[in-house]
Amino acid sequence: MRRILLQSLLKPPLTEPDPSADDPEVAALAMKLNAEARARLGRSLSIREVDAGSCNGCELEINALSSAFYDLERFGLRFVASPRHADVLLVTGPVTKNMSEALRRTYDATPSPKWVVAAGDCAWNGGLFAESYACVGGVAAVVPVDLHIPGCPPTPKALLTGLLSLMSRPAAAAGGSYLR
Repeated sequence: MRRILLQSLLKPPLTEPDPSADDPEVAALAMKLNAEARARLGRSLSIREVDAGSCNGCELEINALSSAFYDLERFGLRFVASPRHADVLLVTGPVTKNMSEALRRTYDATPSPKWVVAAGDCAWNGGLFAESYACVGGVAAVVPVDLHIPGCPPTPKALLTGLLSLMSRPAAAAGGSYLR
């Protein structure tokens, strides 16, 4: 027992290194996204995150966008609590049968112009849970999807890149593009 205690005190923690607080690439990406949102909407971008039945891996990465390292709010991008205040629905996970109606109602409550982003592999095609009796499938099985961001889970940088590509598209372009 003493040996295990001594080893745990002497070994460094098994965590990933912190991202640079002032990563110029992330800052440039977020500033460009904010500029695109202001040009298109006349204001900052409001995002409503919807968990349609995920394992919470994608939510961890989405929550990292609000952390001190990425700090989405400093660029004018924000998460909102109500779909009535949102421009983008950021949906994660395969849509379960229990969540399909809630997702449909959330989509209907979001004012136009609105975009739906399926974040992660499960939101794209059901992922590992596609064959489950409890799943309807990907987000596109319930509501129209404007953008898919791949990854299991997608990184915060991939999420920012996806939102930027969504805002950069012409207004007439809609429907199911796939970000690589």
